[in-house]
Amino acid sequence: MKVVVDQSRCVGAGQCVLVAPEVFDQRDEDGIVVLLRENPPAELHAQAKEAAQLCPALAIEVDG
Repeated sequence: MKVVVDQSRCVGAGQCVLVAPEVFDQRDEDGIVVLLRENPPAELHAQAKEAAQLCPALAIEVDG
């Protein structure tokens, strides 16, 4: 699995961090998403996919 984020689309809602805190974080200054694990381990795949589905700005893409 590969996770890609588009920081220019992120609105800082933080849903991704709530669902998958081991994969995503937010910048302190503006809340924009920070990708912690581009290739998360199998046990985090479901959370990464859910984060992509919940993102209101569609800033997260999951391949695989």
